[in-house]
Amino acid sequence: MDEPVQTGTTSPRRDELIRKGFKIAHLRLICALRETGQMSAAAAQLAISQPAASRLAADLERIVGVPLHLRHARGVELTPYGERLAARAEMMLQGLDDTARELSELERGNQGTVAIGSVTGPAIDLVLPVVRHARVTRPLISVTLVVDTSDRLAEDLMAARVDFYIGRLLGDFDPKSFSLTEIGPEPVSLIVRTGHPLLRQPIITLRDCVAYDWVQQARGGLLRRSMESQLLARGIPLPEKVLSTSSLLLTLAYISQTNAIAPVASAAADFYRREEGLGGRIVALPVDDRIEVEPYALITHAGRPLSPASQVLFDMVRGQIEAQRERARDG
Repeated sequence: MDEPVQTGTTSPRRDELIRKGFKIAHLRLICALRETGQMSAAAAQLAISQPAASRLAADLERIVGVPLHLRHARGVELTPYGERLAARAEMMLQGLDDTARELSELERGNQGTVAIGSVTGPAIDLVLPVVRHARVTRPLISVTLVVDTSDRLAEDLMAARVDFYIGRLLGDFDPKSFSLTEIGPEPVSLIVRTGHPLLRQPIITLRDCVAYDWVQQARGGLLRRSMESQLLARGIPLPEKVLSTSSLLLTLAYISQTNAIAPVASAAADFYRREEGLGGRIVALPVDDRIEVEPYALITHAGRPLSPASQVLFDMVRGQIEAQRERARDG
């Protein structure tokens, strides 16, 4: 039967130096000796007596099993073993300093990962400004933005896939599981391509709009239900020809090539018409009827506290909401 092959060297056991009594004070001493070249100066850095520093140096040599320093008339000189250990010690002490800084930043919310959910409109006019600001002021916070419908965002919050979201509480959820801060109703705009025939009219009503094709969410979607209920409440028939799609890209492509009309959140409509959006190729119809979707809110999980980083972003979003309200009051 073959015997196992024995190698000429053995690897150190894990934590061998620690089991022999290696301490942080040893790291600090070898670094101080390298920096100062004097046992007395190294002792002063560690705020200990010179005899205590000498005993600590002897203890360190006993632990590692090799000579680390030589005494001479001018002070102390590290051996090649001592130089190697000092270089490692500096890296380890720097690593501890970095760890302390990272933990402090985590505690203050300067570092971490945050997932924010939002329906489309608030994602543009509330969340994006906060994300831009956080990139500058809190660069170590990694932000994920999930844009979806309110019912799916509520599911994401319950499953801890988002830390908080802006939307509505829809579906079969226990309201006691959520904490809500109401923001207000969400205004809706009707967008069309530039050059749309309705833009030549001095006054545009909702009744004028239903004569054209519409692009809307599938039946049951909140925006579509709200739009249809408001048309019916005004005694206006629903559009006869509707393209149903959940794709915003398809919606924009279709209305840019036809005379179709699409209801979208006003924040999204404002972005599309700006130069940085779609360069003015999409515009909002100046309809004389105000259209709104039921109020939305800033929503958190009632039983799960926010992490420090999430709390920082949450407070930024809340501040953006207050700033928006002040602008509305002043305007």
